[in-house]
Amino acid sequence: MREKMKITKTDGPPNDILKFKTLEVENELNLTPAQVEDVVEIFNTPLTGAYNWDYTVADNRIKKLYELGKELNWNGSIDLNWDYTHPANERLIQADEDLPHETLEAYENLSDEEKIEFDRHDTAELLSQFLHGEQGALLVASQLTSCAPTYNAKLYAASQTFDEARHVEVFNRYLQEKIGMHYPINKNLKLLLDKILTDERWDLKFIGMQIVIEGLALAAFQMLKGLSKDPLLTQLLHYVIRDEARHVTFGINYLEDFIKTLSPEEIEDRAEFAYEACVISRERLINTTAMQKYLKMSEDEAREFALSTSANATFRNFLFSRIMPNLARIGLLTDKVRPKFEALGLLEYENAPDDFECNWDELEKPLEKFGEIPQAI
Repeated sequence: MREKMKITKTDGPPNDILKFKTLEVENELNLTPAQVEDVVEIFNTPLTGAYNWDYTVADNRIKKLYELGKELNWNGSIDLNWDYTHPANERLIQADEDLPHETLEAYENLSDEEKIEFDRHDTAELLSQFLHGEQGALLVASQLTSCAPTYNAKLYAASQTFDEARHVEVFNRYLQEKIGMHYPINKNLKLLLDKILTDERWDLKFIGMQIVIEGLALAAFQMLKGLSKDPLLTQLLHYVIRDEARHVTFGINYLEDFIKTLSPEEIEDRAEFAYEACVISRERLINTTAMQKYLKMSEDEAREFALSTSANATFRNFLFSRIMPNLARIGLLTDKVRPKFEALGLLEYENAPDDFECNWDELEKPLEKFGEIPQAI
């Protein structure tokens, strides 16, 4: 019998872990009525849309990126090897003495089974943030399709909307089928998404999306891909990274020209917005719930320990070596905000390579198949 649609409105995201039980049934999952219920949080934004009556593409680089997106589309249902399931007694993420828990006595005192259980929860907490972040990117991209003023920006935002929908689909499926749980959204990530989604200015959405959110995504995905022991997860991340690299390159190419059309006051306003988004981003992937449960830490202890690890340093390097040169390229590292970035210790990244000139040969390569992508041993 067909289930009736049920939508429940809430004042905020859920706080509890949602668990799924995989069974041999016609559907992939034996979902309870509560799990098929749509739980939604309403947000309001004074969005102003724009028609465009000049159907010309002015920038051949952006047109090429748009065409590449069409050519290299992949189907999350059939192009990823969902038949593979990682052995239940093996870790999903490579053991590393520099990861947040490997050298702790509390971790060593866990049984082998508890260590695997902790690995699953720790990975689920991180991948859940990817899932929530990709939903945020989906919502922002759909907003940009409506409110971006130029023809090429509308076309690319529409194609990016489809990319982000695919990313939501595959992260959700992996979490449900291969790990069996969702973690709630990190409060700092929620704050960043709210800031971008509810701003009425389309170009601030563009800056927040293409520079900050996509920069975050690439940094986090690259970090986890380098640690993944599950070839399905490695393949999934590799495909998503290919998409995100195109998104960032598009954003830099488009915004560099657009920012030049603004007044000095408007540029300073955008520069301050980018700075505030970067402050929030530093805390984006500090996830502590699994550490608190398994390593008997307080939230503050887990946070401080996670911030001190080389894994966090690697993420920070991935993140700001992309964001800072891109902000400099598009003209948003102004004299007024530079001291603020200096106080955060981030100006050291401004001379790293930016994403204006992409590696076309790399972007045009056919997608590697399952088992062809290097992964952690």
